[in-house]
Amino acid sequence: MNKQTLVETVAKKCKSSKAQAASFVDATLDSIKTIVKSKGQLGLVGFGTFKVKTRKARTGRNPQTGKAIKIPAKKVVRFKPSSEFKA
Repeated sequence: MNKQTLVETVAKKCKSSKAQAASFVDATLDSIKTIVKSKGQLGLVGFGTFKVKTRKARTGRNPQTGKAIKIPAKKVVRFKPSSEFKA
């Protein structure tokens, strides 16, 4: 599924136009981004949890040359689905 399909599904369920549904989807995604950036996590009961994790610096390999390279530490967002969502 892509964003366009999600917008169409929301428009049908809410009985609204695609433009309104697109603004709902955009507002929801922007809110999720803002909350996760500021708080570090967002839990949605029955859906799952978005959480910021820090990935450690590590050594990798260039697949073309086989030469070792250093990969810096960085923050990534992880999603853990709830047990209800998994079922």
